[in-house]
Amino acid sequence: MPFRGIREDIRMARQNDPAARSNAEVFLAYSGLHAVWGYRVAHRLWKWRLFLLARIYSQIVRTFTGIEIHPGATIGRRLFIDHGMGVVIGETAIVGNDVLIYHGVTLGGTSSVRERRHPTIGDRVVVGAGASVLGPVTIGHDSIIGANAVVVTDAPPHSVLTGIPARVRPRTASSAADTFTDPAIYI
Repeated sequence: MPFRGIREDIRMARQNDPAARSNAEVFLAYSGLHAVWGYRVAHRLWKWRLFLLARIYSQIVRTFTGIEIHPGATIGRRLFIDHGMGVVIGETAIVGNDVLIYHGVTLGGTSSVRERRHPTIGDRVVVGAGASVLGPVTIGHDSIIGANAVVVTDAPPHSVLTGIPARVRPRTASSAADTFTDPAIYI
């Protein structure tokens, strides 16, 4: 299973980054993938209730990648973080399968109470550069969050979210045909 997951992650990166020239380049030089792989190790430690060790390991990964994924978060398969510097994913966040996240994204909490306080991101969602999704909101499958949007409300599947605070509107048929669409076009 671990090798299959690595191959899937590399395939996802090659599919979504036209600058990726080879599997070797992606494997060796893509910090977004290194952060996800580091998260998977830290998450396993977290599930084994080795909380301090998991946090220390995740901070080491953060130092090298510039991407902070809390080991308590739940991340699906084939997450691709493109140019990931500054990405933060909080402890109770849930990220679905085949999600694309650009740099500077925050999946953050709005409460200091020990409860569900981070967002749930559905499958095949694109989160544009600099976007913040705050609180225990749910973003439906196949949605696009535009660059620098601040999302504080739920969104149904097949939505486009833009602005501060983000407005929710349905995806058009033409944009829904593309699995991953450049979120910058929705600014």
